[in-house]
Amino acid sequence: MNLIEDFRGPWPWYVAGPLIGLAIPALLIMGNKAFGISSSLRHVCAACIPAKVPYFSYDWRKEVWNLFFVAGVLLGGLIAGTLLADPDPVQIAPSLAAYLAQFGVTDLSEMVPLDLFNWESLLTLRGLLLIVVGGFLVGFGTRYAGGCTSGHSIMGLATLQWPSLVATIAFMVGGFAMTNLILPFILNLK
Repeated sequence: MNLIEDFRGPWPWYVAGPLIGLAIPALLIMGNKAFGISSSLRHVCAACIPAKVPYFSYDWRKEVWNLFFVAGVLLGGLIAGTLLADPDPVQIAPSLAAYLAQFGVTDLSEMVPLDLFNWESLLTLRGLLLIVVGGFLVGFGTRYAGGCTSGHSIMGLATLQWPSLVATIAFMVGGFAMTNLILPFILNLK
C-alpha cells in the first residue's frame, strides 16, 4: 500500500468527519480559540489598512494564530493540488452531468465546470452573475451572519450556539433555493 496513493481522492466520511470534529475540542483546549475562516480576512485588513475604520480597530495580533491557520490551509491546498492531485477527472453523478449538458455545461474535467468559471465567461451575463454577484453575496452573507459556514456549522453547532443553528439552517435553505430555483434560470442565460 502506497501512502501517497492513500491521500489521493476524497477521504471517506468516517475519517474526514471525525478529524474535522476533533479540531474543535483541540482549539478550545489549546486556548479557547474559535474555528472559522472568514475572520482571517478581517485580521488581514486590520493589519494592512492604516485608516481608523472602527471595525478594523482592534488588536489583531491576539488572533495571529488564525492567520497562520489560514496560511496552512492555503499551503495544504497547494500541496494537495500539485503533489496529491488525482489524475482522473472529477466524478459526478451521470444524471447531474446530463442535466448540466442541457445548459451547455460539458467540461467537467476540473474541480469547477470550466464552461462556467473562466475569464471569457466573466464577460457574459451568466458569468457575471455566477462569479461577481455570487462572490459578493457570499461575502455579504458571511458578514451579515457573523461568520462563514465552517465557523457556524462546525464550531458554532459543536458549542451549542443558537445563532449558529439559525445560520446553518439559513445556509441550507439558501443552498437548496439557489440550486433548484435560481441556478437553472442563470444557466439558461448566455
